[in-house]
Amino acid sequence: MKPMNVFDIAGRAMSAQLLRLNTTASNLANAGSIAGSKDAAFRSLKPVFQSVTDQPGVATVKVDRVVQAQVEPTMRHSPGHPLADKDGNVWEAGVDTAAELVEMVEAARQYQNNVQVLQTAKSLTLDTLKLGQ
Repeated sequence: MKPMNVFDIAGRAMSAQLLRLNTTASNLANAGSIAGSKDAAFRSLKPVFQSVTDQPGVATVKVDRVVQAQVEPTMRHSPGHPLADKDGNVWEAGVDTAAELVEMVEAARQYQNNVQVLQTAKSLTLDTLKLGQ
């Protein structure tokens, strides 16, 4: 296995942030969903990252797993709803939309930072190659 370079490191970081954006989009898409029981209600998803160290001073990140967040679904009394239980209650998805929007902005900025790292590395590599001409 060859040592990681700046392109590997930034690429893996971008992959992790893309998964983070995808889980956030899924959470926001399901934010208003209703279920007939607490167990069936949607709970937001969160990626868990793990540091990957190749050598001292060189590290990147990978997604270890995706877990359900601890935000509990909200019970709402709605006897006319087709999914209502025998007591007339439905369960709304356990998603904090404000927190998800903050997460989305942060993930997008992290992704953009890594794009900038790749652009800078590419530019420096091309400038170095031009020196030899």
